[in-house]
Amino acid sequence: MSRIGKLPIEIPADVNVSYNNFEITVKGKFGTLQKSIPKIIQIEQDPKRLVVKLHNQTRTNRALHGLYRTLINNMIVGVSEQFKLTLNLRGVGYRATVQGQLLILNLGYSHPVEISIPTDISVDVVQNTTINLKSCNKETLGLFASNVRSWRPPEPYKGKGIIYEGETIKRKAGKSGKK
Repeated sequence: MSRIGKLPIEIPADVNVSYNNFEITVKGKFGTLQKSIPKIIQIEQDPKRLVVKLHNQTRTNRALHGLYRTLINNMIVGVSEQFKLTLNLRGVGYRATVQGQLLILNLGYSHPVEISIPTDISVDVVQNTTINLKSCNKETLGLFASNVRSWRPPEPYKGKGIIYEGETIKRKAGKSGKK
């Protein structure tokens, strides 16, 4: 049995979980999320917690057991607390603004980069160089953050680029380090 998969999932008081026909729906104060579950996985629901169970004990089934337990837990945490990511812009002249459903980035290119913001993600720009992202869906939040970061990934020589908060970049010496 998967070590992660056998852990019970605690359900907060303000979250409503329903499961039928291999479809799980989680409703909370920050939104509603749905996910289809494979037939090899069963969910037992108590009033305060969920337990994810497995039919067959093969290697791939045990991996799916832990995966879907984590996905369901992320859904419950997301609709009750929301996930947050912070991106920092490092570089001379790098800045960001939000106009409607567009995130506009000035990243040293000859033109501003316009990225459309998904409906379930809220974007807040602080002091032109810090982008705060919030969403109840962890998967779309991470995908959007990686899409933004892909426009100017951090480089090791000067440390410029779009950097996740708390990330450290290993710096290289460059030409002068050759001696």
